[in-house]
Amino acid sequence: MIASSKLFSSFIQPNWPAPANVKALQTTRKGGVSLAPYHSLNVGDHVNDNPLNVARNRQLLSDYVPSEPVWLNQVHGTRVIDAALSNCVETADAAFTQKKEVVCVTMTADCLPVLLCDTQGTVVAAIHAGWRSLCDGVIEATVASMLGQHSALQANQLMAWLGPAIGPHAFEVGSEVRAQFVERDPQASDAFTASGDKWLGNLAMIAQQRLNQLGVDAVYGIHECTYQDSAKYFSFRRDGDTGRMATLIWLSA
Repeated sequence: MIASSKLFSSFIQPNWPAPANVKALQTTRKGGVSLAPYHSLNVGDHVNDNPLNVARNRQLLSDYVPSEPVWLNQVHGTRVIDAALSNCVETADAAFTQKKEVVCVTMTADCLPVLLCDTQGTVVAAIHAGWRSLCDGVIEATVASMLGQHSALQANQLMAWLGPAIGPHAFEVGSEVRAQFVERDPQASDAFTASGDKWLGNLAMIAQQRLNQLGVDAVYGIHECTYQDSAKYFSFRRDGDTGRMATLIWLSA
């Protein structure tokens, strides 16, 4: 139990006013068995880490979740699945569920993890919001899926938590990326700052803009930068070959 307690202390507990039956946690890079450059709690099985180490790292999470998380094959798209109906590793970038003890999960290493739940604790979701999926509408698709399965639910009854991602001082992009965001939503221009012939983008700001436009005004988060904190977080932009963190959410029984 000493090792278990140490691992738990490395997790981030989302600080948001979610109902008591909504459970969530965010892993860091600490507490696992993977070796460099994936050291140490890498849960990504697609990054060329030793598969046995990845399996062990995922097994280490089993003490903290009620069932095996519904892992996704993430492709920076906008497909959303009902995690309770999934019986294989599906290609998608978001998952939701109304079923108790089904664990939705997203993996990130600079992309923005977004968690959603409603004020009554009847539905939860996890979103992988990389810049492409964020730009193309993965948040909108997830909210639509949640509302579509719950006829009495309104967007203003949802709340969101934004996890650690590459921050606005490190996410440098070309003008073509900024243009795609602004074309989709002109107010996205507020989330970009000129940096020479490049732009610095704020993924969390764009996510909040999108959520607010949908009617989701209750948005929380820690806004820690994965790129700048190499001791705590994996970062693909910083390291290239690296691991993945997990952001998990479920409804307790």
